[in-house]
Formats: sequence, C-alpha cells, structure tokens
Amino acid sequence: MIPVLGLAAGVVLGLLFDPSVPLWLQPYLPIAVIAALDAVFGGARARLDGIFDAKVFVISFVSNVVVAALIVFLGDQLGVGAQLSTAVVVVLGIRIFGNAAAIRRHVFRA
Repeated sequence: MIPVLGLAAGVVLGLLFDPSVPLWLQPYLPIAVIAALDAVFGGARARLDGIFDAKVFVISFVSNVVVAALIVFLGDQLGVGAQLSTAVVVVLGIRIFGNAAAIRRHVFRA
C-alpha cells in the first residue's frame, strides 16, 4: 500500500509543480527511465520468486541508472552517443522483457 501512496503522491506533486527537465539532461532521461524500469521489473520478479531484498533492489536501481547514464555520456563524448544509447535500450529492453516473461509465467502458472 505504501508504494501506491508514494506513486500517487509523486503524480500529484508532478502535476502541481510541473517540473521541467534541463536541456543538458534531456538526452539522459529516457535511458535513466528504462534503466529504472529494468530494476523495477527485476525487483518484481525477485519478489514473486521469494528472493527480494530491499538493499539489493535500491543498489540495483541506483547503479542501473548511473551506469546507463554514464554509458550514454561516454558515447556523447566519443561522438557515438546515438549508437551507445541504442545499445543500452536494446540490452535493458531484453532484460525487461525477460523479467516480464518470468513474472507472467509465475502469475499465470504457464
């Protein structure tokens, strides 16, 4: 129940304050969101498997976002930002779909 309340509070605060993303941060935000989604789906899978650990989840969440942003930043510095961004999206997308499939198999027993 606490996560649902936190999500609702975040949505309300976002609508009230209407935050804007600085221009320099805009290339990194989509990658950070995908990395965060990967951690969330991994946490949900771990919860259903009975091996969830909050400390591991938080560390995974933060490190996924930081590493993904650093890879994109490095790509921008090397002049291959689009290619590394695509690589990060593909790798994290594969992990998200793998976790989603495991969650689906666990929930539907199929």
